[in-house]
Parts: sequence; C-alpha cells; structure tokens
Amino acid sequence: MLTMEFRIEGAARSQVVWKHASCTTLSSSINMDGELSPEEHLIDDGESDPEETSSRLLMKHELMTLLLDPERSKLTRKLSEANQHNRFLKRQLQVKEDALVDLTNELAVLELELQALVGLAEEVANSGIQLGSRKINGKYIQSHLLTRLEGVHERIKKQIKDVADVKSVEVPVVWVGMAETVQVMGSFDGWTRGEEMSAEYDGVYAKFSTTLSLRPGRYQIKFMVDGEWQLSPEYPTVGEGLMKNNLLVVE
Repeated sequence: MLTMEFRIEGAARSQVVWKHASCTTLSSSINMDGELSPEEHLIDDGESDPEETSSRLLMKHELMTLLLDPERSKLTRKLSEANQHNRFLKRQLQVKEDALVDLTNELAVLELELQALVGLAEEVANSGIQLGSRKINGKYIQSHLLTRLEGVHERIKKQIKDVADVKSVEVPVVWVGMAETVQVMGSFDGWTRGEEMSAEYDGVYAKFSTTLSLRPGRYQIKFMVDGEWQLSPEYPTVGEGLMKNNLLVVE
C-alpha cells in the first residue's frame, strides 16, 4: 500500500514522500510545475522510457569499459614484455648455436690432425725400437707417445659427440586434416608463441607442416586448429584429460 503526502518547503519547491506499508520511504524533489529535478529520478507511472533505459545501459557499459581498460592495458604490457624477452632469448640461443657450430668445426679439424698424428706414431712404434731409446713408465718412448695420442684422440671424439648432443637439429612437424589455420604449440618454447604451419592441399585433405629447431630431448606438443586444441594421431600421446598432449622425441 502506498500513500503520498506533500510537505511545503518554500514557494519554489515541494517534496513528495512515498511511503510503503513497510515504512520504507522514497523521496524525490519536484518542481512546482510538476517536472522531475535533474538530480533525482521518480517513476510515477510504473513505466520506463526505452531511450532512458538504453542510455543507462550505455553508461553502465562505458563504466565497465573504463574499469577494464587499466587491466587490459596491464595485460597488454605484460604480454609485450614477455614477447620481447622471448625474442631476446631466441637471439641469445642463435648466438650460442653459431658458437657451437664454430666449435664443432674446430674440433673436427683437430680430430683429423690427431688422427694423422696417431697414424704416424703407430708407424714409428711398429718400425722397431732403436738402440738406446728411453722408457717412460716402463714403455719405450715410441709406444708411450702412441698411447698418449690415442687417449687425446678419444677425448676429442667424445667432445665432438657432446657438442652434437646439445646442438639443435631441424625437426619436421606435420598435421593432416581439414582446417584453415594450424599452429603447433608446445613445451619447446614454454607454450608461449608456437609456430604457424603452412598448408599443402591434395584435393581431399590438407597437410600442414613446419620445421622446429630443437635440441635432443622429449617435448610435449599440441595443435591449435582453427582456434581449438587438437591432438594428432601422427604422434604418441602422454597425460590424461585436459593435460593430454602429443609427444615429440628428438634424438
């Protein structure tokens, strides 16, 4: 039940007080000519103006946009910083890869030199021991030289193998099916940017492929196909449920 009572507050304005049966009161100021004041709102006929409602919704939307803009800017800035750091790490990795290539080449040349020296030492040791040749640790110097050169040669070959184990290799990755865009994501870059895959069509299906430069190891990968995560039957899988990924082994 609603009752209305007027209170006269001067010649210019009156105040209308709406009272509910529960004693809840809603007040609003009205000009003497019956128009609502600009500061307050009073709906006296129980109906709302569609334009006014739309305006209020628009204002609410604009307010939410203003509130979200700082967060969006913060996320954008963090993403930009992460991308810059990722590019820096890629440049550093490329520098180290180039250094590994140079080291591999130098070790390969050294290995060939040692191999030649081992052959010469072996020839000297097999030609016979000259009278008066001295011994080192019970061996004639010719045999001792051969043993030392063979030991150095084996260590150089092991270092060459160790360098090859940390050197990146080109690994082809494929996904077959119908799609517009395919991107391979994975632990090879911390699930950050991934690699776009190019398509080749055979009239029925499309073969998407790319090449990853990876060091020997085990990597988990997954394919982003037209914005949705998908697995490929071309690779084994690990994990369960949402954590299920394809496994890529680089040897």
